[in-house]
Amino acid sequence: MSKLREKTLVTTREEVTSEYPFYGDLPMIYLGEIANMKEHGIFIGKSGKCYFGYHISNFRELSEEEV
Repeated sequence: MSKLREKTLVTTREEVTSEYPFYGDLPMIYLGEIANMKEHGIFIGKSGKCYFGYHISNFRELSEEEV
């Protein structure tokens, strides 16, 4: 698994379902990993709402063409 870069735009991977509460708030900005929760991140949705505690492996960075 490749690590996400901090402060990049991310979206979910294809295999992630639309049941997550943030699914309608994509793309999101990845702020970084939670210090005491390895492989879990902090994200800010396009609405400005903060989401945290989700596995970073469920996300991928947006490509230049997608931005």
